[in-house]
Amino acid sequence: MRDLQIVFMGTPDFAVATLKSLVDANINVVGVITAPDRPAGRGRKLHQSAVKEYAVANNLPILQPTNLKSESFLEELKKLNANLQIVVAFRMLPKVVWQMPEFGTFNLHASLLPQYRGAAPIHWAIVNGAHETGLTTFFIDEKIDTGEIIFQKKTTITATETVGQLHDRLMKLGAMLVLETVEAIKANTVTTYKQPESVLYSPAPKLHAENTKIDWSLPMLDIYNKVRGLNPYPVAWCNLLQDDEKLAVKIYAVKILKEEHTIKTGTLLISKSEIKVAVKEGYIIIEELKIPGKRKMDSKSLLNGFTFSENAKML
Repeated sequence: MRDLQIVFMGTPDFAVATLKSLVDANINVVGVITAPDRPAGRGRKLHQSAVKEYAVANNLPILQPTNLKSESFLEELKKLNANLQIVVAFRMLPKVVWQMPEFGTFNLHASLLPQYRGAAPIHWAIVNGAHETGLTTFFIDEKIDTGEIIFQKKTTITATETVGQLHDRLMKLGAMLVLETVEAIKANTVTTYKQPESVLYSPAPKLHAENTKIDWSLPMLDIYNKVRGLNPYPVAWCNLLQDDEKLAVKIYAVKILKEEHTIKTGTLLISKSEIKVAVKEGYIIIEELKIPGKRKMDSKSLLNGFTFSENAKML
C-alpha cells in the first residue's frame, strides 16, 4: 500500500463534502488550495470560500494563490511534499502544478465524461432534458476535462428535479467516488482508460445572461427544463413588458399545461391566483418568481400586491 500525502484543491460547498470525507476517513491531507478571500455583500467585507472555512475549522494548512504560476506559490506547494493532488470545483491548473505530485492530480467532474465538459455540467444536464448523469474521476491533462478516466458513477435525473436538488445528491455521491479513487491509488490498482473521441457530446459552458434567458418560442418542455435547470442559481429570467417598461423577472418554478389555443406567444393570462404565459403547445404556469423591487414569492402572493397591466407580456 502506498503512503499518500494529499493536497486538496477546491472552493465551493460542492468541494467541502469531498474534503470532509477525506478528513473523516483519516486520509492525510497535507494542504488545501482555495480561492483568495473576496469582497461580498453590501459592506464589501472579505468573504472566505466554503472550503477555506472548513479547512480553518479543521486546522488544515491553506494556500490562496492569485496566480497559480507564481514562483512563490509553486515553492509553497512543493514544500507541502504531496504525492497526490485532488481537484474538486476549482480552476484550470497549469501543467507545472498538475504534474508536480508523484501519483498525479485527479479531478472530480459532475458528469459522465465526455458528456458535459465545462463549467456547469449539472445545470446543462437538466436544461437539456437528460434522464441520466453522474460523476467522473480522471487524471488531469493539458485540456479541460479530457484526461484519462479512473472511475464513473451513474445516477438518474427525475423529471421534476431542480439543479439544486441534483447538485446536493451529486455532492454526496462525488465524495464517495473520490474516496473510492483514493483507495485504488493507495492500493496501486488503478487502470485508466481514454475518453472516447468519436462520441458526440453536449458541452457545459459557463452560464451568463444570454444563455439563462427564457425563449418563449421554444417547446414548452424546453422552457420547463430550463427553469428547473437554473433553480436556485443563477435562475432563469425574461423581460416583462409592463406599461411600456421592461422589467427583468426571475422565474424559479413553472408547470406545463398542454392546450390548443390561438393566443400569441408570450401573452400573459392573469387570474386572481394564477399567472399563465401562452406558448406554442399550451401554457406555462408560473409558480414562483421575483419581480424587481420585490422578494421572491409564489404567484398568488405576488398577485395580492402587484397589478399587471392589461397588455403585459413576457419577452
